[in-house]
Amino acid sequence: MNTIKIGWSEKDLTPEGRRVDLAGQFYERISDSVETPIMVTALALDSGDEAAIFCACDLVSTSTALLRSVRARLEGKADIPVDKVMISAIHTHTSMAYANRSDSVALSTVEILKEFMPDVEYEKLVESDDADILRGEEAHEYLADIISATILEAWENRSEGAFAQGFGRAAVGMCRRVCYDDGSAKMWGDVDMANFTELEGGNDSGIELLFTYDKSRKLTGVIANVACPAQVLEHRSFISSDYMGKVKKNLREKLGNDVNFLGLVSPAGDQCPRDMIRWVDPETPINDPNIERIDLKHRAADPSMFDIKGCELVARRITTEILYALEDVCEYTESAIFNHKVIKLDMPLRRVTIEEKDAAIEALKKFAAESSGKVNFRDSARTHIYAGTISRYRVQQKTNTVEIEVHVIRLGNIAFATNPYELFLNYGNQIRARSAAHQTFLIQLCCGSRGYLPTEKAEKGSHYSAYVSSGTAGHEGGDLLVRKTLSEINAMFE
Repeated sequence: MNTIKIGWSEKDLTPEGRRVDLAGQFYERISDSVETPIMVTALALDSGDEAAIFCACDLVSTSTALLRSVRARLEGKADIPVDKVMISAIHTHTSMAYANRSDSVALSTVEILKEFMPDVEYEKLVESDDADILRGEEAHEYLADIISATILEAWENRSEGAFAQGFGRAAVGMCRRVCYDDGSAKMWGDVDMANFTELEGGNDSGIELLFTYDKSRKLTGVIANVACPAQVLEHRSFISSDYMGKVKKNLREKLGNDVNFLGLVSPAGDQCPRDMIRWVDPETPINDPNIERIDLKHRAADPSMFDIKGCELVARRITTEILYALEDVCEYTESAIFNHKVIKLDMPLRRVTIEEKDAAIEALKKFAAESSGKVNFRDSARTHIYAGTISRYRVQQKTNTVEIEVHVIRLGNIAFATNPYELFLNYGNQIRARSAAHQTFLIQLCCGSRGYLPTEKAEKGSHYSAYVSSGTAGHEGGDLLVRKTLSEINAMFE
């Protein structure tokens, strides 16, 4: 066992004096203000023989292209082991898009639609030609510069210290997929129907916690692993770090401004911060046809989980649990077994049949024939499944697998494992349930952005997040990922 050195750093990603192209949803959104800054936080752990550098970004995703750009900037600097650098996203939809932010192997919906409608016009909800918007390749380079600088600073800041484990429980993430009696399912489906049968999956209210200290036992940082994306405010048009940023603000008000916070999202591809049973409408209208409700019954429930008040409540629940867990800390670890394995895993590409491809072609032909030649965001969302099916059919003629990067770490009696998906909760539950570690941190959308990875039940129910076009892997890949992650974790604890 070696002494663990710990280093932290945080930097602001919010562009000064410029708007951004907001990532997420099926239509273009341009920021009109800053609700809370978006940040990048890095934590470096080093034992002399082994290292791990966690980096959480207030972004919708961190692609392999961004990861390569960051690692290239770090190469040869301060002896930092660039292959041990992990970059993850909190999956906020109120942060900046950038060039090559997705690792999709498919053509876009727009590219496919143009094959059937060569003269199509795409209606925009906002004008976005202004030069002050930070987007595309410029945004990519901007992010890579700041993220790499943050990681390097965390590495250079490392010094001897200690860590302590904790656990909390807060009702934050809930299943957002609704099932009906014909076997179908729908993300954001209406439950106030006689045909509603169940929510497709469960939820995980557990929060894995880790606290770091300097040599004098002064708290230096908090790591929280929550099974819910930071998407309370996902439809809004301001820049925001969503509930994760508010947790950090709350902690600093209580513990001091020098306390760092690393927010890590656990497998939560089918989770959201909203109670589908006790549905509460947004305070003001949003552009999402799946959110619309007719004759809504008003419930005694949380405030709107589309708005700031709801976001603050989520943050307060998490903050309260962190503060309670801190009160219980009585064991500190200064030296520990420390292993870190980087795995390249060939995941099977989710495939479509010839029949599915032909049906998708006919559906788009019908859409083109009935269209006026103009396509809006609702049309784009509706045709996404067909365009994705056609594109996947073409891709699978050339490749059977997609390589992903997975990190598995042992730190004392704790395990960490990453994946590049919006991984459905059940896969995370399977890993945690069978892990040999005393505590298991799981980080989704890390070192890549490969889309959703649904369960077999979700694939049969279909709809967004379970379509072929929603991600590169299906349930066979999910099963493989679970088996491989477990075998690697448990081998470290033999």
